[in-house]
Amino acid sequence: MVDRSKSLRESLVKSGLLTEAQIQEAVEDARHNGETLIRTILKNNMVAEELIASFLEKEMDFPKVDLASYLVDQKAVDLLPINIAKKYHIIPLFKVGDVLTIAMVDPFDVVALDEVRSKTKCDVEPMVSTPRDIDAAITQYYGVAGSVDDLIKGIYPGAENSSAIPKAVKDEEGPISKLVSLLIFRAIAEKASDIHIDPTERNVRVRYRIDGILHDVSSAPAYLQSLIITRIKVMGKMDIAESRVPQDGRFELKMETKAVDVRVSSYPTIYGEAIVMRLLDKSKVLYNLEDLGFSSKMLEQYKVLVDRPYGIILVTGPTGSGKTTTLYSTLNNIITSEKNIMTIEDPVEYELAGTRQSQVNVKAGMDFSRALPSILRQDPDVILVGEIRDLDTAKIAIQAALTGHLVFSTLHTNDASGALNRLTDMGIEPFLVSSAVAGIIAQRLVRLICTHCKTPFVPSPEVLQRLGLEVNSGQTFFHGKGCKSCHNTGYEGRFGIYEILTMNDKIKDFVISKAASHEIKKAAIEGGMKTLREDGMEKAIAGKTTVDEVLRVTQLD
Repeated sequence: MVDRSKSLRESLVKSGLLTEAQIQEAVEDARHNGETLIRTILKNNMVAEELIASFLEKEMDFPKVDLASYLVDQKAVDLLPINIAKKYHIIPLFKVGDVLTIAMVDPFDVVALDEVRSKTKCDVEPMVSTPRDIDAAITQYYGVAGSVDDLIKGIYPGAENSSAIPKAVKDEEGPISKLVSLLIFRAIAEKASDIHIDPTERNVRVRYRIDGILHDVSSAPAYLQSLIITRIKVMGKMDIAESRVPQDGRFELKMETKAVDVRVSSYPTIYGEAIVMRLLDKSKVLYNLEDLGFSSKMLEQYKVLVDRPYGIILVTGPTGSGKTTTLYSTLNNIITSEKNIMTIEDPVEYELAGTRQSQVNVKAGMDFSRALPSILRQDPDVILVGEIRDLDTAKIAIQAALTGHLVFSTLHTNDASGALNRLTDMGIEPFLVSSAVAGIIAQRLVRLICTHCKTPFVPSPEVLQRLGLEVNSGQTFFHGKGCKSCHNTGYEGRFGIYEILTMNDKIKDFVISKAASHEIKKAAIEGGMKTLREDGMEKAIAGKTTVDEVLRVTQLD
């Protein structure tokens, strides 16, 4: 047994995780902020959380628990209030006699241990885990206070005809408000991008879009449909008296340390209004370019494009393929005090410090084509146009690129080469397209294999043939078997696959001669362009995603 009374600081230095100077810096920071040493080290990202957990297990002799595969006793969870669990990053595991075993980030936190003892009236035995796994366990086992079923039971049939509906849906403590909040907070906890509320003949169907795929999560009786929809419309500052035409609204939710922007869209159907809520976590849009999924060679290509003084760079792909994230991350990468960066978007999805952002307002007469000439008079160096939708916008964006500005925008095309033909089809002269366009990025989002249940497997011969691989190639692929951590999907999170077309003389000649898209694509491949499917397959072979995912998002490639 290791003597736990020995100095934690000394052990951290001896283990090689931190130097004496780093320890001293962490100690001073901890004293200043009133935090424990372990928490300060993790907060400042001085050591990876997995390494800290392993250190506490191997060097300090605290048992480590893998919460992703551990079945927590719900009765033990009920002993500890959620506010204490979140405050100290603790999840109760089980209780034997008067001893409660818990998983925690910092087993040296005596204040936390004392508070757990006080609240549970139990002796406490600590185990260690990572902040990420404990947060996931808290979400899973505590959830939001109450349950959908319990809330529905408290709302009687006939309530939808009550004259008190406006009061009922405005009451923050009422069952309808709690039900809607529960659905939204659970969606955020499960990292959903959208919530779909669909009325049917018999019930109200609720689905979450997680990692690009819709999942059924709950349902409510049909008599609650109007109450649920009215509550959401009140939150989104929409007209609750109008249900015959589509409406848009928005509201913001603040959750502990982050703010989530919720965009609401209503649409009339034969069974009543359907609602879709888009969840935008403002804390998660800004990535480093290195984190988006570019291969090292593609990242080098992209940075060369971004470093250009002028020209237009287009990002293409269907809705939900990550174009906005790529553009925001790109702008964030090039922001300096020497550059005047301006945007016109529809809508502004995230606030980007260091830029001047504006939003389309069609009712006021401000659309992309009308805003761009005014932006050009503001002496910009870099311009982001949310989307090129029409000839007027395309003309001004091209002109801006030809007059010394770096322009970023998006187009809805299946691949990079198709974007060039789309511009000429809009009515832009081919010689202007060939002169102004610097490069085009096509992208898709594929799901990452869950790291907790990742396992090797051999795809079927049919799949291998579709990918152009030999059946007996001996190549190892991976997939996720499904576990609690990934809700039995085998996937957790997403990243991008890309193709980057950079203009060369041959491609310019093809554009000027109005060559077909497939000819331009062939010339780009001959010039070294890697297609979406090829990039996806490299990442599947590397064990990051599955061959099924690559086939799913590159069906038309």
